[in-house]
Amino acid sequence: MADQIFLQSFFQNILNRILELDTWLFLKINTVFTHPVLDTILPLWRDSELWVPLYLFLIIFALMNFGKRGWVWILFAIINVTLTDQASSSLIKKWVERIRPCNEEALVGKMRLLLEHCSGGFSFTSSHATNHFGFAMFVFLTTRHFMGKWSRWLLVWAASIGYAQVYVGVHYPVDILVGALLGMGIGTITAKYYNQKTGLISINQPSSLSSPHE
Repeated sequence: MADQIFLQSFFQNILNRILELDTWLFLKINTVFTHPVLDTILPLWRDSELWVPLYLFLIIFALMNFGKRGWVWILFAIINVTLTDQASSSLIKKWVERIRPCNEEALVGKMRLLLEHCSGGFSFTSSHATNHFGFAMFVFLTTRHFMGKWSRWLLVWAASIGYAQVYVGVHYPVDILVGALLGMGIGTITAKYYNQKTGLISINQPSSLSSPHE
């Protein structure tokens, strides 16, 4: 019994230390590492509606260049985002129930909120980070054989959106970090399954679907 209490106390102290460091880094990003230009750009940058043209471009690109596999690729991309969103929003957030920094009473007067209002949802994990990293990883792993180093920029793009979520005041850094790891994990599994079932896609390939082993 004593050993169990010791272990609980030990891990609780570690968790408290992590949360303290998380809050410290959040305040640094949100209130110290700031610039008026970032104050204008990042609230828009983390808005999903801003990236609708990118998603439409990828859909059109896939349909024009992947033949019939373009439809399969789009379907897997949708499945991937559905999995990342449900894992973050419907499972982890409801289980952990971490309060967003912009709703945290202890941070009132210490932080900045660069949005019109703070969402009433929970903070951990960041669904923005999970969804964008999951999508970026899926696209990276299914297109890197012909996109080369350019596909890696999608991961940088996802990271910038995650950073923006901290900067504007709606997430802690750990929310982003764990969300990113979760998203990349789901994106990797989805991409691996896609590649195994359909084979590697290529630009301007024949429109007929064929087995990757033919």
